[in-house]
Amino acid sequence: MSSFQLYFRLGVQHILDIQGYDHILFVLALCAVFIPRDWRKIIVLVTAFTIGHSITLALATFKVIQVNTELIEFLIPVTIAITAFISLIRPKPASGKGVSINYIFALFFGLIHGLGFSNYLRNLLGQEMSIWQPLLAFNLGLELGQIVIVGAYLLATSILVGLVGVSRKEWTLIVSSFVFGISLMLMLEMKFW
Repeated sequence: MSSFQLYFRLGVQHILDIQGYDHILFVLALCAVFIPRDWRKIIVLVTAFTIGHSITLALATFKVIQVNTELIEFLIPVTIAITAFISLIRPKPASGKGVSINYIFALFFGLIHGLGFSNYLRNLLGQEMSIWQPLLAFNLGLELGQIVIVGAYLLATSILVGLVGVSRKEWTLIVSSFVFGISLMLMLEMKFW
């Protein structure tokens, strides 16, 4: 297996790892207000998240920035809770042609999430001659993993909203409430307190 394939697979596994379900929760929180016809908007959102994640992951891996790991581990569920809460108070996507606050949140919160994985990736990279290729591969894998989550979400939404008849607003409130509740529990479990 090539180095590119290894880091690509690690990126996919990082997002889809059920033990590290915080990423899955965040992607669900981002998707909660959307239905299948909005798939392009969702892809832009998760890509904005990946861009933010990539920036801080690279900066931390190159040791340009250093962070308090406990603080970042606490902030990750905070970002999930904020994203889910916004969907609870505004259960429909913003209309219009401007940049939605969701895109800004996705990018900014991606910055925080990238810091959470940086120590592990830095140790994993070790003495690689060039870390650009592994970083690219990892982030492409991350993007693919997010698209898998989005696909599963859109399938569930198609069935429940499109076929079963659950209202779009109710579905958004169910998903957002679920994510919000779990993120609150994650915050309370943190040693940061």
